[in-house]
Amino acid sequence: MPYFSLEDINNLQHLYKINLINSCSGFKSANLIGTKSKEGIENVAIFSSVTHVGSNPPILSFFCRPTTVTRDTYKNIKETGFYTINHVHESNFKEAHHTSARYDSDISEFDKTNLISEYKEDCFAPFVKHSPIQMEMKFVGEYNIKENGTILVLGEIQGLYINEDIVTDDGFVNLSEAKAAAINGLDGYAFPKLKERLDYQRPKK
Repeated sequence: MPYFSLEDINNLQHLYKINLINSCSGFKSANLIGTKSKEGIENVAIFSSVTHVGSNPPILSFFCRPTTVTRDTYKNIKETGFYTINHVHESNFKEAHHTSARYDSDISEFDKTNLISEYKEDCFAPFVKHSPIQMEMKFVGEYNIKENGTILVLGEIQGLYINEDIVTDDGFVNLSEAKAAAINGLDGYAFPKLKERLDYQRPKK
């Protein structure tokens, strides 16, 4: 088994190092975060860092890169307080990936892809139509990560839309049946299949 010391990692070719470190942590969620500016310009961008923080209250987090350049998603969330999280589906993962391209703030990624925005109830931010799981989020806090300048954004789920055929009787959301994407590294897309659900484990006597 090859070994990479920290010195080895630091001396790797830039792109190789980025791919290596982004991939070694395992599969990550593939989500489109939808926002809208105060001026009414829609924005949608792909993120692979959405993570469950707690169920009561229902809080999710995601990481924003350093704001040394304009980050429209972060800016819109801070200015309006609301956003949506939408799972990437097998049918649109290539379009979703294109939202990682850097467009000017006055250009909506919805206009540059086949992704379609839609609005539900009184949610200010756009959802991504045809996403099997859509979440209305409210910004509740942030933490600056001093080690690398990233920002951990915390949001509370205000509303949850899920295709009914992927929710089991006990509330489990079957992402395999949803054909929801996962991301391997920066640009590898996978569609995992559920193997088995296991019972709650207790210490062996």
